[in-house]
Amino acid sequence: MALVQRLSNLPAVTQSPTLRAFVTAAWLGWQIESNWARPFLFAVYAIARPISSVLILVVMYSVITNGATGEPIFAFIYFGNALYILVNSVVTGVSWAVIEDREHYRVAKQIYTAPMNTYAYLLGRGVARLIIGSVSVLITLVFGVIAFRIPLDINVLLLVTATILGLASLSALGVILGAVTMQTARLQTDLGSLVSGGLYLFTGAIFPLDVLPAWLQPVGYLFPVTYWLEVTRRALLGVNSARFPTFASFSDWGLIGVLAVMTALLWLISGWVYRTSLRRSKEEGLLDIETNF
Repeated sequence: MALVQRLSNLPAVTQSPTLRAFVTAAWLGWQIESNWARPFLFAVYAIARPISSVLILVVMYSVITNGATGEPIFAFIYFGNALYILVNSVVTGVSWAVIEDREHYRVAKQIYTAPMNTYAYLLGRGVARLIIGSVSVLITLVFGVIAFRIPLDINVLLLVTATILGLASLSALGVILGAVTMQTARLQTDLGSLVSGGLYLFTGAIFPLDVLPAWLQPVGYLFPVTYWLEVTRRALLGVNSARFPTFASFSDWGLIGVLAVMTALLWLISGWVYRTSLRRSKEEGLLDIETNF
């Protein structure tokens, strides 16, 4: 709380309604995400969950390959699975915030009709899951390096650039799904989970796109997540990164260029989709609809 107060009192924040909405929403999201358990139990959950989930994948890989964890393909699979935690966290976190506000806490009508930047508010609500997801990714990567001796060859500049662009693209995708959720009722699950589950198959998270049927491979090229995963693996593993024909013709910074263009386009699309969905939701009285709880 003290940190939020200090951030809120910064001149840049006090003078910007957008930043105020973002910081306040980030604080609110963190309170919601971390308030279900005591700090110690929450910390155990944050550590045990990613490690236990990745061990399931490691066991399956080991059974199939007779324990060939020293091969480059193992690092490809392990790091892809670890990094994908962020995809699920960010995309689901932003879109699920709409359902929470609308149907669980029943405050969506008040929030989205208030005189504030609700686009920034929605982005801020996803920050808590971003933090939790980032911690999970870091724990999983460190565990892999220690337990399985995965060799690192980190390119710091490439890694930082890829991370910034990757998080930006994931946030924009989360806003798009959140905007669509505003107009959607009677969901069996949230759109973020559905989309992140589908992207797990088509973006080369745990296997290269080359193993997909030829007519399905182009689907992976449509999503910035595909390029983010590939370039981040290269940034972390360097010469130890497994290279497949799918992106053999792309240089590291060529992938960054494609990712940057796709991220910019996704942000433009997210703004248009959000404004359109919010307007329609207000006109048709969808902001306070309650169907899931």
